Amino acid sequence: MADQDLTEVAHFLWEAGTLKSARRTGWWMAGVRDPESVAEHAWRTSVIASVIATLEGADAARTAHMAVWHDSQETRTGDVNHLGKKYASPGDAQAVTADQTVGMPEVLRTAVRAVVAEYEAKETPEAICARDADKLECMLQGLEYKAQGYESAQRWVDNSRARIETESGKRLADQILAQAPLDWLRSAMGEKG
Repeated sequence: MADQDLTEVAHFLWEAGTLKSARRTGWWMAGVRDPESVAEHAWRTSVIASVIATLEGADAARTAHMAVWHDSQETRTGDVNHLGKKYASPGDAQAVTADQTVGMPEVLRTAVRAVVAEYEAKETPEAICARDADKLECMLQGLEYKAQGYESAQRWVDNSRARIETESGKRLADQILAQAPLDWLRSAMGEKG
């Protein structure tokens, strides 16, 4: 292991950092001027994925790992929103991942390609939980934008909620919809509703 060339791994780590400034473009249609970054979305999606997977009895670590990588291809394709996909394909996630990992050590290349392939296949409990986490994160973000006055974000809230499949994801979504974005803070401060 010590003699493996990690040049391409280091290149990818630089590349991954571009997701911190890559904006989720669909929110522009809701009027959001400075939407969340792809990296911000992926972080909370990973947290949600571990929660849903745990509640569903799936492998939480593997599910969170999948969520970390689910939009990594957007370093090369950008975030293509649903309207944009009508006119231009964002690229095949597995093909982009293969290109991103081509020069990496085989053990890493194989692992990354496998996790992306599993997510894209939508067949394992972990992949289903990770995909639900992606939808639940979008729903949460939409509710946060609505609280900031972006009423058009309701479309994203409704569409995301409708696409959640797991029982735990649906129950979490319903609980979230019954709350306001700062209810957690009131609770943490011991304030009464």
